[in-house]
Amino acid sequence: MPRAGHAGHPAAGTSTNRRTPLSWPDRVSGGYSAITGAGNGGRAGRHVNHGTRLAMGAVAGLTALIPVYYLTEAAARALRAGVATFGPAPYGLAYLGAVAAIVTVLAAWPPAALCCGVPLASAGLLFALDLDAALGAAGRLPWAGSGGLPWARPDGVPWAQPGEPPGTLAGTTGLYLLIGALLVLSALPPVRVRSKLGG
Repeated sequence: MPRAGHAGHPAAGTSTNRRTPLSWPDRVSGGYSAITGAGNGGRAGRHVNHGTRLAMGAVAGLTALIPVYYLTEAAARALRAGVATFGPAPYGLAYLGAVAAIVTVLAAWPPAALCCGVPLASAGLLFALDLDAALGAAGRLPWAGSGGLPWARPDGVPWAQPGEPPGTLAGTTGLYLLIGALLVLSALPPVRVRSKLGG
């Protein structure tokens, strides 16, 4: 008669369940469940197929692109105003905090992170490689001719200077490229990230 604890026979009171690292598809569905609340024992998540989750992630990422773009530009301009006056810039830190919160949520959902990070990094790359083309594209964005941002500064001064469309400061300082690259890296499968960084 085999005794408890021998090979092949777990001891009494012990569990054979072991936590294994999540694969990238599991991260996709897990990120969806964490954001939408559809992970109640996996029962609700089974009613949504993989393709629908990817589509919802893409829509969420593209929707988040708008506030990330404008909030990053608002933060850059508020910080510039603080530097110009040698004073504090609390609004700049608040805008950066809002961007960080959105990026943290997107990073938990790879499809959303990709659909926000790729166009944001592309905009930053365009500012770095061809400033005139980037300014021309930014000049066609909404609110480009009315102060540059969809809301006014707390002190009533316009956000933008003449010839400075929305995204100019965040693009030329590399903020869009940095945030977009971080979102894209967060969405890559861990094995690929390690292989790319480790050589």
